[in-house]
Amino acid sequence: MAQKDYYQILGVGKDASEGDIKKAYRKLAMKYHPDHSAGSKENEEKFKEISEAYAVLSDPEKRRQYDTYGSEDFRQRYSQEDIFKDFDIGDILKEFGFGGASFYTSGGRQGRSRQNARYSFDPESIFGFGGRGGGQQVQRKGRDMEYEIPLTLQEVAAGTSRTLSLASPAGGAEAVAVKIPKGLITGKKIRLAGKGEPSPYGGPPGDLFVRSKIVPDPVFEHKDYDLYVNRQVSLTEVLLGTKITVPTIEGKHLNMTVAPGTKPKTRLRVAGQGLPHVKGSGRGDLYVVIDVKWPKQLNEKQKDLVKQLSDAGL
Repeated sequence: MAQKDYYQILGVGKDASEGDIKKAYRKLAMKYHPDHSAGSKENEEKFKEISEAYAVLSDPEKRRQYDTYGSEDFRQRYSQEDIFKDFDIGDILKEFGFGGASFYTSGGRQGRSRQNARYSFDPESIFGFGGRGGGQQVQRKGRDMEYEIPLTLQEVAAGTSRTLSLASPAGGAEAVAVKIPKGLITGKKIRLAGKGEPSPYGGPPGDLFVRSKIVPDPVFEHKDYDLYVNRQVSLTEVLLGTKITVPTIEGKHLNMTVAPGTKPKTRLRVAGQGLPHVKGSGRGDLYVVIDVKWPKQLNEKQKDLVKQLSDAGL
């Protein structure tokens, strides 16, 4: 699915105020509304596009979700009907001076009103979710559901599968097999169409969103797609330099060099050895954090050697 930049569609910046967004939409609506461009299929599509952008950016919660998760994830979370839910575009356009007879895409354009010779439309029809088609009842979709599954870092790296037990509309439980793609880090979701709650209005069922949560790992920590592993070296090793062995998330081992004089908490980067990106190429990085093992106490021989180092100017 092509990504949509709603800010670009309305011609505003991401820091635009509510008033700026409304002003931008009004200007574009005046240009592309069917009242002003009757018969233009291209303008009709443009009008749908700007109305969708305004429906998202004028709603504080939808805008926050869009800003947080980006276009691709937002469209997984919100269907076309969800975007226009609680959004009365008819009242909004009346505020801008539009109104009049009905305008349907599914049933064809109606004739102009004798009183004001303007077009308006049925949003459920023109935006492609439901469609009254000349007065039929809108079939509303059932409510979406969300299911959280725990995943290990190894499962996120390799991908895995789960069988979920969901309540069946006919009663009892339904086993649903879910393929978990690589890179589904905490908070990322996949959508299972039609596996949500059934519609109480006779429409299609909602969708099921499966959200991941990575469980703690005894070796690795992660931040987004990057992995972190601690490696402890002795004081003499960090002073003189040494070689260490580092595990990867796939169970392999890498040989690395710790340069002489490496400071404690230094992070050594291994490019491309982190978690794979979901729905895309590339991987995060692996960071090896050097931890120096300081002795709690010195024996007499160690004290003499340290004193010799001190006398030598170290």
